[in-house]
Amino acid sequence: MPETVQVPELDGQGAIPTYVTRPQGPPRAAIIVIPEIFGVNEGIRKKCEDWSAKGYLAAAPDIFWRFAPGIELNPDIEAEMQEALGYFGQYDPDLGVKDIEALIHWIRREAGVAKVGLVGFCLGGKMAYMAAARTDIDASVGYYGVMIDQMLNESKAIANPLLLHIPTADGFVPAEAQKAMHDGLDDHPRITLHDYEGLDHGFAAASGNRRDEAGAQLADSRTEAFFAEHLG
Repeated sequence: MPETVQVPELDGQGAIPTYVTRPQGPPRAAIIVIPEIFGVNEGIRKKCEDWSAKGYLAAAPDIFWRFAPGIELNPDIEAEMQEALGYFGQYDPDLGVKDIEALIHWIRREAGVAKVGLVGFCLGGKMAYMAAARTDIDASVGYYGVMIDQMLNESKAIANPLLLHIPTADGFVPAEAQKAMHDGLDDHPRITLHDYEGLDHGFAAASGNRRDEAGAQLADSRTEAFFAEHLG
């Protein structure tokens, strides 16, 4: 059964509410699922449950817990999209990486799962890149990560595998930013970039107007194979 676990911050001052699902048997590994800017909503919970059905412990932290705990928003509703963009402006990604590190520690020490991967979407895609650069996460995947082009100098710290899914018609990541990502990352031995021609931001959402079925299935199959290779 899914549960919400309170994961202690690194400094012990607070706790990160985290949605956790478990497989029926012993986990083959763990996967942290970092949401978009819409909270741990139905789509993110489904992604966790899908990973657990494949044998993984899955954990989705409430990334906005410090100032908007428990929000669940629908990107197909304009007012909720605007609300989410406001939360994005309040979010501190440096604290977010520390929350991810705290969750890695909890998974390894408390849940007893040694190998930990991470998959993130939108803002979570940026966090996947930052986690690869700043933590010892075993493998990371970012879908349509925003603002990665502004952090390319951190790529030299990435020692474990990172996979990035890039839709070429992303309204939040313009063509020049995509080019900068390719120019800065294509030669990195631990990073793989996949382009999705003509697809837009959010194409791999679990449901809703943004989902592109063929593109989502292709990207998700690549992610599954990537984790199978690097997490077991």
